[in-house]
Amino acid sequence: MSKPMRIFLSPPSLSGAEEQALQKVLQSNWLAPVGPALSQFESDIQAITKAPHAVALNSGTSALHLAMVLCDVQPGDHVIVSSLTHNATINSILYQGGVPVLIDSDPFSWNLDPNLVEDAIREGIAHNKKPKAILAVHLYGNPADLPALMDIANRYNIPLIEDAAEALGSTFHGKAMGTFGLMGVLSFNGNKIITTTGGGALLTSEEELAQRALFLATQARENQPYFEHKEIGYNYRLSNLLAAFGSAQLEKFDVFLRKRQENYARYVAFFEGVHQVTGRKIAIEQLVAKEASSNHWLSAFLMPESGMSEKLIQNLFAAGIEARHIWKPMHLQPAYKHLPFFGAGHAQTIFEHGICLPSGFDLTNADFEEIFEVILKNISAPSN
Repeated sequence: MSKPMRIFLSPPSLSGAEEQALQKVLQSNWLAPVGPALSQFESDIQAITKAPHAVALNSGTSALHLAMVLCDVQPGDHVIVSSLTHNATINSILYQGGVPVLIDSDPFSWNLDPNLVEDAIREGIAHNKKPKAILAVHLYGNPADLPALMDIANRYNIPLIEDAAEALGSTFHGKAMGTFGLMGVLSFNGNKIITTTGGGALLTSEEELAQRALFLATQARENQPYFEHKEIGYNYRLSNLLAAFGSAQLEKFDVFLRKRQENYARYVAFFEGVHQVTGRKIAIEQLVAKEASSNHWLSAFLMPESGMSEKLIQNLFAAGIEARHIWKPMHLQPAYKHLPFFGAGHAQTIFEHGICLPSGFDLTNADFEEIFEVILKNISAPSN
């Protein structure tokens, strides 16, 4: 019988300032939809990311959808996107009637394979279906191959959009994820490094795009003394109350980020120690480019032996420790298996061998000892 869950995969981390921030907004009675706290949170996001413009929204999914709207994705239009991702990435294209062209993973970084991206673009052009956008995911915070993807995007004159939902704090050449492409998307879901309990943001260097996103996210209301609408808009803005929560979270962002990276380093050291003692390599890392820095939002690894990750996840759960599979690739999902796919199956291998281990800010030494104990028991005898 499984024990009650005691160690969670990625619980929210509270800095202590959130309650005061919420009380301040409650006392002002300025809850929603906009207000000073929302403007402050957007400024805080800009300060963290160095993005010229940030539009705070009610979810990362809303931000992804707006990015597709702003790229003018129409029914039948193709968008290049990673197969190994959360389905919100794919849904944002489908909301517009677009066709996600699913791309396999690079086996080392687990992100979009640039060579396959170019293959898909060339085939699309040959069939008069030049993609409207490239939607690159920074999986688990690991930066995609941005130099290669930016080069491809520029050569073919296709906008690059970054799904940086998991990558706040990650950098390439010191520059924040979400600030390389035409637009970038962040998520502040409850399991992310910082949270607004739910929420997201659209980043861009283009003021016109930011203003357009803001307009569409507030029901496309015209600047009139009454409600007038010439276009279809969306109710996508983040509330003033939740924005205050987010700004309070950002006060300790550097501490939260460092802890996630330290958690990952501790797992790496543990697995290396097992390898040195036993001669048996039991985990393969998600490789980070030497020019890049990952926030290691989740500490994710591949188990080299077939079935090992599934067995370990089950045994951790039985011990009251939450662990999860790597995302199941979209081309293997019943809802998306009809979509075009380019690749040789690396994403499937990553899914079948992958595991996400507890990565939260509040992990203690005792927690790690419990986790390591279960892992060691799991590998005590080689799989047949």
